[in-house]
Amino acid sequence: MEFQKIYFGGDYNPDQWPEETWFEDIKLMKEAGVNLVSLGIFSWVKLEPRPGEFSFAWLDKLMNLLHENGISVDLATPTASPPAWMVTLHPDMLPVNAEGVRLWHGSRRHYCPHHPDYRRYATRVAQKLADRYKDHPALAMWHIDNEYGCHISECYCEYSAAASRQWLKDRYSTLERLNFAWGTAFWGQSYMDWEEIQPPRKAPAQINPTQQLDWARFSSDSWLACFTEQKNIIRQITPHIPITTNFMTFHKGVDYFKFAQYEDVVANDSYPDTWLPDGPAQAAIACDLMRSLGAGRPWMLMEQAASQVNWRPINVPKRPGVMRAGSLQAVARGANGILFFQWRQSKAGAEKHHSGMLPHAGAETRVFREVKALGSELKSLTPLLFSRVKAQAAIVMDWNNWWALELDSKPSADLKLIPQLYSYYKALFDRNICVDFVHPEGDLSAYRLIIAPNLYLVSDQGVENINRYVEQGGTLLMSFFSGIVDENEHIRLGGYPAPFIKTLGLSIEEYVAYPQGYENRVETTAGDQFRNTLWADVVQLHGAETLAVYKQDYFAGGPAVTRNNYGKGSAYYLGGELEPAGLNWLLNTVCLQAGVKPVVDNIPAGVEAVQREDGSRAWLFLINHTGEKQTAPLPQPGFDLVTRRLAVESIDLEPNGVCILQFD
Repeated sequence: MEFQKIYFGGDYNPDQWPEETWFEDIKLMKEAGVNLVSLGIFSWVKLEPRPGEFSFAWLDKLMNLLHENGISVDLATPTASPPAWMVTLHPDMLPVNAEGVRLWHGSRRHYCPHHPDYRRYATRVAQKLADRYKDHPALAMWHIDNEYGCHISECYCEYSAAASRQWLKDRYSTLERLNFAWGTAFWGQSYMDWEEIQPPRKAPAQINPTQQLDWARFSSDSWLACFTEQKNIIRQITPHIPITTNFMTFHKGVDYFKFAQYEDVVANDSYPDTWLPDGPAQAAIACDLMRSLGAGRPWMLMEQAASQVNWRPINVPKRPGVMRAGSLQAVARGANGILFFQWRQSKAGAEKHHSGMLPHAGAETRVFREVKALGSELKSLTPLLFSRVKAQAAIVMDWNNWWALELDSKPSADLKLIPQLYSYYKALFDRNICVDFVHPEGDLSAYRLIIAPNLYLVSDQGVENINRYVEQGGTLLMSFFSGIVDENEHIRLGGYPAPFIKTLGLSIEEYVAYPQGYENRVETTAGDQFRNTLWADVVQLHGAETLAVYKQDYFAGGPAVTRNNYGKGSAYYLGGELEPAGLNWLLNTVCLQAGVKPVVDNIPAGVEAVQREDGSRAWLFLINHTGEKQTAPLPQPGFDLVTRRLAVESIDLEPNGVCILQFD
């Protein structure tokens, strides 16, 4: 997708309002600088009030009205919310959970992705929309469905069971291969006929782990199949119009690395809790993941809240300046579109207390004034459109590993991937070191440092890729419980972590999961001590040097943190969880050795620094997330796009203030 402007706007749901309100909406959109709206996301019943009876007059009027006023449309297929008539005709299209409970109409996303009639209706409405609006000048993008896998990621009905058997046939070809991959000799689970295979529904004891892993893969692929089915129809009719859907940051149910390959532009819905101290880091990690899913290309913030959300136990509004700071943070981290849910705050329904760009109180409000100011400001940032963010460090992320790591029957149910991954990200964010996320089989060559937290499951290709990265001169930091199983969730024999023993210069004799409330300490070679929680690996050295040892338990004095030279590179290993101070010590050591540095030195704590570049110019974003005025030193004089003034040695930032400095 080629961006010609920075898009600004949000979800527009005019079917919730009388027609006279539409004209006020358009007037205020123009006043706010809106240039793109997502239209029709939940409008299926208005578009098709009865089976096969389509009503487009209202949408025709809106498309024309928006175009006449210079506002483009991200036109949605409304398939996330099937009409009640469809449920009445086909009650078996409703999804079923693992306990066998059918989930009913009255909310949204109430469909099984494998139901043939639902799929037939969904592709029909997508085709009708594409045929009708293929030449409409307002059409800028296609938005397929909405938040795939939200609320319910898996359906366990008989349609899903049949679809899963076909998926397994395609994957394994023969039952012999499936039985080997699933290890069905254990507990006498072998299958002699494909029809014997059922979904991993609620069972008396632990369910076959590889079956659970394949079910997660199948379920993720099911949502992708729904997307590509509609995409292929729309692409054939409008080959020149970009197609997307909206992700939900780290959503476990859908493999976004795989899904993103089928989109023209990656888009995300992001709702960090801005009241939390690490709210800026939570927002930043979402940005960096989206940029990484698109291989560094510009992406879109498709949804955010103008103020508060409605679905937390306590929904705190965004304080003055926070919405602007978060929006410009997304631009700093590669977004070329800043949109909201939604334009006008709803009068009725489940989300009536979710904020809108235009609040219930109307245009004479703080929120709308901030929206207008942001819209005006974004117009001045078009020079950034073709710039990119370059990261020196990357964190390994794989949905297959996430699914496998958190299956039952592990040494510790307390070991969760995203909190572990986030601990590394947050420490680097606080240093103003920009981070990408990479698949273990992806291109690692651009990075000085690769961090692999808890890479429990890794394919042979991933193993070869990571080992080659180190051998050719890269720096790797790997943490505990990595390299344990292959893609079938089979233990890699030969000692833990078998595929990385030579690279790390060590093996793991056993791992020790700590009971809740228990902790150890580690001591560095310099004498510093840090708390060790959750886990400890009992390490045997095979050439690696010890950087820190455990202080207690039967493995006291054994290596807890190590470093090994392998080929032209270095591999660090962390054998257990460290408190933040300990992780900071380790990252200081690793970053220094790898030559990973912040984009700007000596920035005050709480001030975020990110840079976009286009080859001839650079734009440095400085964002003050503190409640106090800060002064940030500058690496060189730059032109501040916010104040339209030259900044020389330093720049002052108000609380939640942002400056954007352009350098040649």
